[in-house]
Amino acid sequence: MADKLDREGSFGENLYLDTRGSDAEPVPFTRAVIDGLAPSGGLYVPERIPHLPLERILELADLPYSERAAAVYRAFNIDLPDSLIDELMGRSYGENFNTADICPIHELADGMHMLELWHGPTSAFKDMALQCLPHFFAASADALRERGQLDNSFCILVATSGDTGKAALEGFKGVDGVSVGVLYPDGGVSDIQRKQMATTTGDNVRVWAVRGNFDDCQTGVKRVFGDEAFATELLHERSTALSSANSINWGRLLPQIVYYLSGYAELVAEGAVSAGDPIDVCVPTGNFGNILAAWYAKQMGAPIQNLLCASNDNRVLTDFINTGIYDISDRAFVLTPSPSMDILVSSNLERQLFELSGRNGDAIASWMADLNTERRFEADEATVAAMQACFKAASVSNADCLGAIKDVFDEHGYLMDPHTAVSYLAAMRLRSDNPVLIASTAHWAKFGDNVYRALHGIAPGQPLPDDAAALTGCQLNELIAKETGTWGIPKRLADLDSMPIRFTDVIDGDQEAIEQAVTAFLGR
Repeated sequence: MADKLDREGSFGENLYLDTRGSDAEPVPFTRAVIDGLAPSGGLYVPERIPHLPLERILELADLPYSERAAAVYRAFNIDLPDSLIDELMGRSYGENFNTADICPIHELADGMHMLELWHGPTSAFKDMALQCLPHFFAASADALRERGQLDNSFCILVATSGDTGKAALEGFKGVDGVSVGVLYPDGGVSDIQRKQMATTTGDNVRVWAVRGNFDDCQTGVKRVFGDEAFATELLHERSTALSSANSINWGRLLPQIVYYLSGYAELVAEGAVSAGDPIDVCVPTGNFGNILAAWYAKQMGAPIQNLLCASNDNRVLTDFINTGIYDISDRAFVLTPSPSMDILVSSNLERQLFELSGRNGDAIASWMADLNTERRFEADEATVAAMQACFKAASVSNADCLGAIKDVFDEHGYLMDPHTAVSYLAAMRLRSDNPVLIASTAHWAKFGDNVYRALHGIAPGQPLPDDAAALTGCQLNELIAKETGTWGIPKRLADLDSMPIRFTDVIDGDQEAIEQAVTAFLGR
């Protein structure tokens, strides 16, 4: 069955283009994954998006998840052997997840379906890609070495708003020829997220807290990637090249397309949707990668009608979708109960605009230059119209986010994390008559402090009662589980207090400080 799907969905060799329209030759999948960014600073997108007939999409439900992922990868005709793709997917999606379903769907009520993407080793949706990417990164490096196109090691440098960092550390630790450095905003992640990163084992990993917010981390890392002199120094003195595991890397995005195609097939198999009938998909997003993956699934043939973009109080994406103007020139950065979405510069929006503008690389280069220098840009009318034809957007306040957690628990006995709560409430506000597939992006226990606030009617940002404030994140989660009868906290979260803290460094977020930290790390 998988072979049949591959044949009908396939086409000739698929190469990858630069979103900024540079003159560089298109590259194969292996090179796009290894480099992360295009030489111009743009992002890679496939020359062609395969289209799968509906019956082929529905047949995914008959396969184990690893085979579903392999089938989608083969449809993109990546330049690795089919047998190797099968092997790598088997390693990516197996006993490292706590359910054989990998990403099960929980029906909440009245056509609202939670796509639970947090059953992997770090209890966040980033595992869906970052249990996969390291295998394909290593395989791509091996393939390029065999072709005589590569002779260096790599340093994966990651800026994280909380979840990507731990998922990257967990995925890449112990991978030969790869070092992993993660930067997160000091004080801008939950206690559980911080401990997940700071306790990571492995000799090839390093973690730094950064003074500032996530955008400071992300901007600093981007400037390091753009420093040709630093890249040359690393390559000549340490035989090491920089690469990325953020969703700017196509190897991060492709695994996410899989679960939207798989999710539609599952809904039909479960009788929740009739074959061919449309659904809406709602995604809580800050960096735009997760909802962009749903757009690609739609282009591949999934009957997705509306893409519902859920923002928190950092509502830059909602404002852009509704107006066509991206403006952060005078926009305050807001700390929210959903910190993984506390982002003002949405990197993957560049890919989406490239697709919706008719793949106009010159326009993308101009808009990104304006964003860099003026902190704003305005898309043209045709691109805005194309965007608004498939996207709807809403933002959810901090108070409403916590209110949704309590309301859904009281009504359905289902406990959501704050990011999923943002998505749920946006879906309730934006949905059409279609069933809605909601991306549930993290286990609630990663954000126990705000779940506790929600359940006890404590306003966002207000201190916890003294007895609760004295607890560690793990202890607070145990209290919540006891109060709600919601057990099953993942062991890797529950055991964090007993694990030694390995990384405590706090650095500035400027380019020079990050480069010094990376150099010291690689010279260990």
